[in-house]
Amino acid sequence: QVQLVESGGGLVQAGGSLRLSCAASGRTSMGWFRQAPGKERKFVAGITWTGATTYSADSVEGRFTISRDNAKNTVYLQMNSLKPEDTAVYYCAASRSGLATTSLGYEYWGQGTQVTVSS
Repeated sequence: QVQLVESGGGLVQAGGSLRLSCAASGRTSMGWFRQAPGKERKFVAGITWTGATTYSADSVEGRFTISRDNAKNTVYLQMNSLKPEDTAVYYCAASRSGLATTSLGYEYWGQGTQVTVSS
């Protein structure tokens, strides 16, 4: 069983930054997803167990960076140049099957953390 706990969400002004953390047990690829009110959950970024491969959605490319520190069992999502449209609940997820870009590729999910970007 993989347990995931997100932290680091909050309220920030447009153009600001936040760093999300996900405490993760287990040898898994990890992903970040987000879900805005009334919309489907969407892939944001993913990283393999070794950290050698990462992938980001076009909407966040160049602004968000995913990384991990396996010694601390933690995955991070550094979010810079935030925009109001980044407002959503952000979820971290774990996959034993490798890096995936859809929610179906992840077996384990955290409870989510709210990110609100004001204009």
